[in-house]
Amino acid sequence: QVQLVESGGGSAQAGGSLRLSCTTSDTYSIYCMAWFRQAPGKEREGVAAGRVGVTSTYYADSVKGRFTTSHDNAKNTIYLQMNSLKPEDTAMYYCAADVSPGCRWGLLASLYNFWGQGTQVTVSS
Repeated sequence: QVQLVESGGGSAQAGGSLRLSCTTSDTYSIYCMAWFRQAPGKEREGVAAGRVGVTSTYYADSVKGRFTTSHDNAKNTIYLQMNSLKPEDTAMYYCAADVSPGCRWGLLASLYNFWGQGTQVTVSS
């Protein structure tokens, strides 16, 4: 069973930065990855997505230019660097991944079989 463990959430002031990490055991290699978020009373939103071996990434319009997703194959870890944070970025953030070499990727939650436990990000003005 693939388990994704998230870390790095917390509180920040508007304009600040946070970096989220999401890692799995050495047994599996992550091929497709994404980050989603869900604020209270709102639907889950795809934030960023990428794929190992593919340069292009997808970002929601609300985070373009501020958030960057990346991965470290050696550590089997994916990251979400969040800069210029805004109060509206406050949400529970979830990583999602697939370990199949033929995985599909994008900002659609149904593309991913494995999910992290979620980490809270709170941005104050």
